[in-house]
Parts: sequence; C-alpha cells; structure tokens
Amino acid sequence: MSATRYRRFLKLCEEWPRDETKKGRDLGTFLRQRVASAFREGENTQIADPEKCDQMYESLARINGNVYRQRFPRVRDTSFTGVTAEECRVLLSGSMQQSMDEEKKGLWKSLMERFSSKSPEDGPEKAPEK
Repeated sequence: MSATRYRRFLKLCEEWPRDETKKGRDLGTFLRQRVASAFREGENTQIADPEKCDQMYESLARINGNVYRQRFPRVRDTSFTGVTAEECRVLLSGSMQQSMDEEKKGLWKSLMERFSSKSPEDGPEKAPEK
C-alpha cells in the first residue's frame, strides 16, 4: 500500500508548479524535499500513520487542483493592501530579494560610517610614537 502512496505523491510533485523566480524558496521545491525525506526508501518505505499520510495527500491535491479558488472566487484581483497578484510575484522574486539585500548592505555601511569615530578613507590608525 505504501507503494501506491509513494506513486501518488510523486505524481503530485510532478504536477506541482515550480516558481523559477524563487529558487529554493518556492512551495514546489519544499514539497519535493519533504516527499524525498518522507519516502527515503521509495516504494518500500513504511508509513507510521497511513491515515495522516492520506489526509495530507488529499489536502495538497485540493490545493494543487485550485478547489478552494473555484469554490470561493475572488471579487477583485487585489489584496487588502491594493497590491495585485503580479506585483506580489515581482516583490517576492529572487531578483527583488537580491536588490533588497544590496540596499540593506548600503544602509548598514552608511550607518557604520556615520557612527564610527573615523572615516573609512583614513585607513588604519598608527600608534603614537614615543
């Protein structure tokens, strides 16, 4: 029976979309990693709680099949903030994350320069001679 569960999870992993803009951070990649760790022995893996495993599969399959999106359609294509789904996708992309990290470094560097006792152009301070 675990062979059937394993094949069902593999099929779900194949169908689950990957978001290439979020390398290593998207739900599809996380799902694939979890299935690989849960079924380390492939079809021969013994499932401790088969009911919980089946329930998890059914939940993931409903999410992948957009069951709730079809059951509860949205009136508008924005969130409560007014940001559209495409704008959210851009904000969460890897390139945007990288530029935000660069900005943080710039802010940190400017704060360090502002609060340091000497400017970075001065170089290392020489010890006073006696």
